[in-house]
Amino acid sequence: MIEDVSDDYYLELCDTPIRFESVSKVTNVFFDDSNKQVFAVRSGGVTGVVVKGPTEQMTTSFCMEDKGPVMSIKFSPDQQVLAIQRTKTSVEFVNFIGVEGMDSVEYSQSCKGKNTVILGFVWTCNSEIVFITDHGVELFQVVPEKHCLKALKSHSLGVNWHVFCPQSSLLLLSSGTLGNQIQPLHFKPGNIIKLTKFEIELGVVPKPAKLCLLERDVTLAILYGSPSIVVLRHQPRGVAGQGAEVVVYSIQKMLTARKSHILRLDMSGRFAINVIDNLIIVHHQASKTSMLFDINMAGESDGFVTYHQPVASMRPIKPFSMCLPAATGSQMLGEPAHINCELYSPNWVVFQPNIVIDAKLGCLWYIGLRLQPLVNLIQDKCLLVDFLLQRKDSKPVVIQVLQSILEPTEQNRSHLVVIAELFDHLNDVYRSFLEVEMQSQMGTPASSGLSVSPARPAAPVQPKAPVVIDQSDMYTNVFSRFADRHTKDGDLVDGGKFVVWVLLEYVRSLTDFHIPVQHYLHELVINSLVQHKAYYQLHQLLQYHVVSDSKPLACLLLSLENLYPPAHQLALDMLKRLSTANEEIIEVLLSKQQILPALRFVRSIGSVDQVSARKFLEAAKSAGDPTIFYTVFKFFEQRNQRLKGSSTFSKGEHCDTYVKYYQTLFNNNDNNTAL
Repeated sequence: MIEDVSDDYYLELCDTPIRFESVSKVTNVFFDDSNKQVFAVRSGGVTGVVVKGPTEQMTTSFCMEDKGPVMSIKFSPDQQVLAIQRTKTSVEFVNFIGVEGMDSVEYSQSCKGKNTVILGFVWTCNSEIVFITDHGVELFQVVPEKHCLKALKSHSLGVNWHVFCPQSSLLLLSSGTLGNQIQPLHFKPGNIIKLTKFEIELGVVPKPAKLCLLERDVTLAILYGSPSIVVLRHQPRGVAGQGAEVVVYSIQKMLTARKSHILRLDMSGRFAINVIDNLIIVHHQASKTSMLFDINMAGESDGFVTYHQPVASMRPIKPFSMCLPAATGSQMLGEPAHINCELYSPNWVVFQPNIVIDAKLGCLWYIGLRLQPLVNLIQDKCLLVDFLLQRKDSKPVVIQVLQSILEPTEQNRSHLVVIAELFDHLNDVYRSFLEVEMQSQMGTPASSGLSVSPARPAAPVQPKAPVVIDQSDMYTNVFSRFADRHTKDGDLVDGGKFVVWVLLEYVRSLTDFHIPVQHYLHELVINSLVQHKAYYQLHQLLQYHVVSDSKPLACLLLSLENLYPPAHQLALDMLKRLSTANEEIIEVLLSKQQILPALRFVRSIGSVDQVSARKFLEAAKSAGDPTIFYTVFKFFEQRNQRLKGSSTFSKGEHCDTYVKYYQTLFNNNDNNTAL
């Protein structure tokens, strides 16, 4: 169902946030951005830990001995081992064994280097963990059954901070005085793969030099299937007074990072970044608004970098209110149980890809994208449809947009060029989908086998967009809807012409992209042409084979004979061109009492020996013309003589009735009438 909204908020917080105990003097809150788990760690004698995750299986609680303040805490991806960092030089591990729960034995692993400080750690897979230290990284294999770790690989490098992306298993290490020397590492089971080191450009280099590129300004994300580094640059390079910008570095083939996109924010202040459905969302705290960027959309380019403006104007996140938990202190004081949450709060911390945590309030939200408001905010309809096709679950909204654009209004009639371009955009994606589908079915690169067409490039690895609007979608939800309405309510001349033009333009676009047009679309085109008395155009379409020949189409033409008499001959010509519809042609001729032409057709295709005598004799009798009946009867007597040596009909042909009828008509007089 498409949400009927009157507001223009294109971002919203999820209806049911994950609630956890808020930060206090006795409770610390940690977030594991790999497993998306919140740990509320309550200290004092015995450490109580409550874990809230995205699923029930990732939600648990347990107690452990208080051995000092917890600096970081994370489960392995399979939730079998818990890693706890309490000091700057070691990490403790505890096994979780099925229904038995937490193991009583803890085991520890220190970092290898002397005077080395652990900055953090991440699980790279179920049984491997990497320590990030100020001197590099150390990869270990965790062996739970032996309560120990085994060193696998290491890489030495002075490290300021790190950023990890669990989806791509990429780790960025910041080094150098300014912090802009970046070493990407790709983790595979048992191995560390070094990518080419690169330097992130800084807007302004401070003097004296100091660390100015911070962890909070760098985000690792997956954009359109490719790992990307998203960097917030508070002051553009070499430009004064233009506000901040976001620089996107694309990682190519897991080898090198290249600066590919710049997002212009044109404002300054405190920002935070999320990635939702391949869109970069930039939140601005001072204005309490968010911006939407799509690197897939066209922008200005200098040949190396593409510069982008926001897809739509800035908007705040949709207001959110929630009920406080029962029996809280505020309720006991008589305050309302329902509160409006402060959006863009200073307490907000943003995590990837689409998570916002308010540790003081004790809430974790997923930010969602609302497509419906964007329909009115993006004015260029081709850009709008291109944008929507790239969004998951957007098909109902795309269909609604198409229905609106193709409504036969005065405004839409003046935008015929836009509609033609729109169809080409839809069918470009449709074609890529068909090529990928064919490749997957055949197990080989798709060729031009979709239709008779020139050689085309090899099929893409995946469709150009995740949402495809095919012929069936257009017919069911758009075209037939208009056709039915005009049939019932009558039609203005201009409106009828518009509908016909739209249908023909869509067929043109399909043909240009070498996509075979389905017969139901051809039927709709022909019905519309006849309904609007566009007979000249209909004749041209058929004469020049714009509409493909098919039996269903020929039958449709036959049914339109009362409205357009030449349709009968057009149908016969189509059936003859098909060369596989001989039986249908005979039936059509006989139904029109064109018995002798039917016999001539039988002779022309060499099927005299196979046709049913009874069928022709019945048609000749129904015609009520003795001469025709005589001719047909003698035709089949001669066939009998040639095939069996006797002019009589066999019992299996069930022609006794027609023999008696012949005898009644002619009293056995044998008058010959030539075909």
